[in-house]
Amino acid sequence: MPKFDSGHSTNPEAATWICLGMVAVGHLIGYGAGTMDLVKIFGKTLGDSQFKQLTVIAAAALLIAVGITSYAVEERVLISARDSDSKSGAVKMVAQIFKTTLHLPNRIQAICWAQFWAWIGWFPFLFYSPTWVGETYFRYSNPAAAQASTDTLGDIGRIGSLSLVIFSIITFAGSIILPWIVKSPEDEKRGFTPRPPPMLASFIKAVNASKPDLLTAWTISHLIFAAAMSLAPFVRSLRFATILVSVCGIPWALACWAPFAFMGIEINRLTAPNTILANGSSYRRLSTTADDFDSPTPSPTLLRLNHLDRDLDDDATDSSTGETAGIYLGILNLFTTLPQFVGTFISMIVFTLLEPGKSPELAGEEGQEGLKQGGPNAIGVCLFIGALSAIGAAYATSRIKHAG
Repeated sequence: MPKFDSGHSTNPEAATWICLGMVAVGHLIGYGAGTMDLVKIFGKTLGDSQFKQLTVIAAAALLIAVGITSYAVEERVLISARDSDSKSGAVKMVAQIFKTTLHLPNRIQAICWAQFWAWIGWFPFLFYSPTWVGETYFRYSNPAAAQASTDTLGDIGRIGSLSLVIFSIITFAGSIILPWIVKSPEDEKRGFTPRPPPMLASFIKAVNASKPDLLTAWTISHLIFAAAMSLAPFVRSLRFATILVSVCGIPWALACWAPFAFMGIEINRLTAPNTILANGSSYRRLSTTADDFDSPTPSPTLLRLNHLDRDLDDDATDSSTGETAGIYLGILNLFTTLPQFVGTFISMIVFTLLEPGKSPELAGEEGQEGLKQGGPNAIGVCLFIGALSAIGAAYATSRIKHAG
């Protein structure tokens, strides 16, 4: 998740799509590693299986990335003018987040619900799509090489990772191209009138007029994902499964860009310096020394939270006492994480009903002739249910502009 309070807060959308491009590169490297036989390359130094070695590599990459971020990013310290803040603790923070969640501003609430429905569809895709692609190959194609495989599970993972490599390439390309063909929400607030060369003026004007806005593009991306995943139960070939997974790279690019861009815009609008918020709180930046607290020069390291007198009343019914970037992004993260539990519960029911035993291609019996050829693929059904949720996400996203 992009860190809006450490970057250039006036352009959160640019920060988001730059972050998206970096994430896409990371996905490409990770999925590329998954297509290789790591046990042959590294031996058993990092583990005795493909999955164990991928886990070690991913953990090392995560430590390096977090270490670089921790070293390079300078945090701004929040100083509260209210003495009672010294009593704050974990319980109070949880209560504050809960209270804020119940009284979210309309547009932020709409963004969170669009994210919730979208991720009910995305979690099964991210968890199961490589297994689904590899399983489709073994279950329906079932070539002689598959029958003779001594590492069926590893082969499924490698075949599935190849489809995700293509998926990541499309996502990376989308992170570069989409910002140029999608109208930014900030374009409507520009304080200048562009004056292109007269020869190109009519062409550029026509192109700009035909650009979809980010909200429309996000809505369309849900529908693309829904259309692709609605076909999952009917897939019977590796090529078709790979095409469906690859097409989802475009919706994924927007899923990683749009919600955080809109949230950043709303946060900047609500927490603008010297702006009175709905609950009577305001933010203003201070300098780094106590003697310069009255200086108008802003500081990049300190952020002071001022509360009006009415916020001192514990019985007040204000929406929250800390409408900050951290709290709102944390709430968005909750609406992104909770669908994981919903998706896992749905998947558990589907697998229990359709495949109560082990998948035959993973059971390890001698010979592969007994592979299950007929009947629905449980993972395909889970992806289809995710498509239905994506339709709900498209509707929720289309309602954001009417949220006030």
